[in-house]
Amino acid sequence: MATGQIAIEQPKRVNALTLWYILIAVMISIGLWGAYNVLRHGLGVTNLTDQVPWGLWITHDLSAIGLGAGAFAFSAIAYLFRYTKFQEIARAAVYVGFIGYTSAMIALAMDIGRPDRFYHPLIFWNVHSVLWEITWCVILYSTILFFEFLPVLLESPMFDRWPRLRVIGDYLHKLTPVFAVMGLALSLLHQSSLGATYGVLSGREIWYKPTMPVMFIVSAVAAGTSLTLFLTLVAGAFMNRELISEEVKMRIARFSGYAMLAYLYLKLWDWAATSYYSHAPGTADALLRLELTTPYSRTFWVFEVLLGALIPAVIFLYPGFRRNDRLLIIAAGLAVFGLVVNRWNVTLSGLVVPPVWSPGRLGQVVVYTYFPSLVEIAVTIGIIGYGFLMFTLGVRHLPLYPKIEDEDAH
Repeated sequence: MATGQIAIEQPKRVNALTLWYILIAVMISIGLWGAYNVLRHGLGVTNLTDQVPWGLWITHDLSAIGLGAGAFAFSAIAYLFRYTKFQEIARAAVYVGFIGYTSAMIALAMDIGRPDRFYHPLIFWNVHSVLWEITWCVILYSTILFFEFLPVLLESPMFDRWPRLRVIGDYLHKLTPVFAVMGLALSLLHQSSLGATYGVLSGREIWYKPTMPVMFIVSAVAAGTSLTLFLTLVAGAFMNRELISEEVKMRIARFSGYAMLAYLYLKLWDWAATSYYSHAPGTADALLRLELTTPYSRTFWVFEVLLGALIPAVIFLYPGFRRNDRLLIIAAGLAVFGLVVNRWNVTLSGLVVPPVWSPGRLGQVVVYTYFPSLVEIAVTIGIIGYGFLMFTLGVRHLPLYPKIEDEDAH
């Protein structure tokens, strides 16, 4: 440097990870503001009513549980069917499932209005209620997910000082096949029961059918595995390294594609049976009123069928497409989006069309409307921020992907 030249300190650049954490902090802060308002003022600050008691939060709940289905799918394939290749992503799938179920519980804590009474279903049994059965299954399966995830947590460097805890983790890891069997049974039970919530209500003509439980299971498997693949690919792109092998990536994409085709097949035949070949008075009347007053038909064909199922299936199954990581990310993201739209349509369409015997029914008009309030949106943003934070911390500090551990060891 020449004599007398003044050194000017260059401003430090804020890296992408710092900006990401700032965004997450803002999202969680917004959510805490919304949660405070709900806990202080009750459900009166929402746009939920006696006629439409389920809205954005239940949509989030159904979506989070459905998208967490990759946990039981990959665990079953890896540990029950002995396809060891999928063990590369099974840990991440369990962790994503754990995040999904805990975020669903947060949404439910806001939605029930009296979160201090969360334990009532455990004490006051209503064995004739589908929701009671779902509550028990979610609680038990969340416990299973915790025990499946615990060995991964105990393997992290933060527990290097406590070797006895590592022994407990190793013992729990040996029980993984047992947890996989229990998780598979419980997850199948409550995924199907979520669909049956409307499917057993004769007063809700649109969803009163035996296909709902099956479609909920298949859609959850297709979109749940897609979410795990999506997050893995996105995280790998940001870290500039492969988190799973090319072979596993191709097989997951193909599995998700076939599951998506199965869901699409069931969905189209279900539509044909209820809306094309059959014109049962109750169902036809409800669908007519729904299509006259809401964008249900457009969201069904464009977002659920075309964007949410058909296009992802084509990308997943065509070899030339699924070798492209960007296309895989798009396909997996669309599959996730399609499931969320489906859960929104199911939640709201079954409620905004009142039963024919409802005293509020006025001719052919859908008399019930709903749009989430600012507080509902704020809470949902906060819950999504919680999910982003948990996955980010998990990828950075937990041994979720064995492939990385093996590469680092060498």
